[in-house]
Amino acid sequence: MFSVMATTAQNKAETVILIKTEYGNITAKLYNDTPKHRDNFIKLVKQGWYTGSPFHRVINNFMIQGGGNAAGKSDPGYQIDAEFSTKYIHKKGALAAARMPDQVNPDKKSSGSQFYLVQGQKFDEKTLQMMSARSGFKYTPQQMRVYAEVGGTPHLDGGYTVFGEVIDGFDVIDKIAAVKTGSGDKPVKDVTMTIEILE
Repeated sequence: MFSVMATTAQNKAETVILIKTEYGNITAKLYNDTPKHRDNFIKLVKQGWYTGSPFHRVINNFMIQGGGNAAGKSDPGYQIDAEFSTKYIHKKGALAAARMPDQVNPDKKSSGSQFYLVQGQKFDEKTLQMMSARSGFKYTPQQMRVYAEVGGTPHLDGGYTVFGEVIDGFDVIDKIAAVKTGSGDKPVKDVTMTIEILE
């Protein structure tokens, strides 16, 4: 007999989050097949970690990064095992975990709370093939098309865990990425966010 329960468990709805900023709201979904990152992110949101959290590193045509709490703590003091998947690339709107560099972090473990949203730029097939030859990351024709039409940051593929993607509010990423920055790519005027889970 066909089991409805099994199907429901397999096709568990993806958790949707709302990132509220003064520039507008960003809606994103968290992937179910990066469960460690998903569950940790949900836990931090529910604890209020991201309430009044600043975007402390903003680079136009690249990404916007945040993840410290309002009290100035940059992370909760632990790392998360990498959950790499060739299904997920750093296309525009990708939600990915920041991490310490390879020299001190050979396992490429993710920061406990630091994340970034990709803005990026568009890349043609020839450039992607050259990048693929260097990195060893193999792109599907569909992924190549996404980079050509939507853009992203392909040089990060295979090195950082992508654990979700923006579904609405791409223009807000553009607005935040365009703010004036000073030393260390930090916005001159604070840009903060508050994150909620949309049930």
